[in-house]
Amino acid sequence: MAVSGGLDSCTVTRWLADQDVRVVCLTADLGQPDEENVEDIRDRMLACGAAEAVLVDAKAMIAEAGLEVVRAQARYEGGYWNTTGIARHVTVQALLPEVRKRGIRAFGHGSTGRGNDQVRFQLAPNMLAPEVEVYAPWRDPAFLSAFGGRKEMIDYCTRKGLPIRATHDKPYSTDANVLGLTHEAGLLESLGTPALFITPGMGVHPQQAPDRNEPFCVRFEEGVPVTIDGKKVSPVEAFGAANLAGGRNGVGIGLHTVENRFVGIKSRGVYEAPGMELLGKCYEYLLQLVLDRRARRLFNDASALLAEQIYQGYWFDPASAAARGMIGHFARLATGTISVVLYKGNVSFESAQDAPHSLYSESTASMERVGSFDHTDSEGFCRVLGVSARALHAAGQIIEN
Repeated sequence: MAVSGGLDSCTVTRWLADQDVRVVCLTADLGQPDEENVEDIRDRMLACGAAEAVLVDAKAMIAEAGLEVVRAQARYEGGYWNTTGIARHVTVQALLPEVRKRGIRAFGHGSTGRGNDQVRFQLAPNMLAPEVEVYAPWRDPAFLSAFGGRKEMIDYCTRKGLPIRATHDKPYSTDANVLGLTHEAGLLESLGTPALFITPGMGVHPQQAPDRNEPFCVRFEEGVPVTIDGKKVSPVEAFGAANLAGGRNGVGIGLHTVENRFVGIKSRGVYEAPGMELLGKCYEYLLQLVLDRRARRLFNDASALLAEQIYQGYWFDPASAAARGMIGHFARLATGTISVVLYKGNVSFESAQDAPHSLYSESTASMERVGSFDHTDSEGFCRVLGVSARALHAAGQIIEN
């Protein structure tokens, strides 16, 4: 079982163990900010009847994958940074070696039948290890007959004395990793509940951020952040620094989205992704310098495709591989230093420096009489464009209203 140590993990593990199933619990350490000590998950799962509980360090993997999402600007439906979506793919990739090592033939997960995670946990193992059967308790009639939802699971765990943190009055559910937090369910299912209702786990709401500007400077080399505020960083350290700076200034905190789930229903989520939002904004400012209009069109297409591919569970398929290759090609041009100012949830451009592949020229773009651009050259350019414009009118193809 791939487990996070939460309510579903505890319930499923105990329920299977009660039926004489030997359960090996595997947990990916994704730098979960809601776990004070990630080692506690192992203890909780053993207390729930696991025959073995294994913790796999996947922090470097999730950071590298997060950077790919940033470089692709792969936000699903324009707002969600796919923090949980990409984490599911990383989790499967990190845990499958432990499954193979033990000769296990069934890989389980606790995702519900209404969500997207069940698809991600289905397709990723199917693509990476098709010999392993995927087991989903929430699609098992025997499990469903025993548990209708969170209430029954909480009652069951309470009777069994299992170490759960969920309660009947918990207002919503949270999924966490170093890239961000996703809040959903409970009171958040009502559109009358504001995004401010959540208690942020990675910072503060913009309204609660300090009433002052904070500078932030990141140096990218071929699409990889290598220094932040002058200090060398690894990908893991880059997200750590960006999460702290963004979080304390309310950047990427309380992002409300009503999105289209893959299963065909609408769902409401409130998201936190301070590091993704901050690094993503800085990277976008760099992209504006290096992509011409044709490259930008290709980039936007690949970005939208990858956002949907991650969300729907297809990170490892050929379409994603091709799109990632295209994004990687553009990333080779993304070298430069971007400085911004953070203020109450906003990321404002300050400066761009040392970007060798920048297409921007102050003299060419200037409205003053500088540089080599001759305004009279545009006369012929515009007359040539006007030939087709006049032809459209002559052919009766222009409808004024």
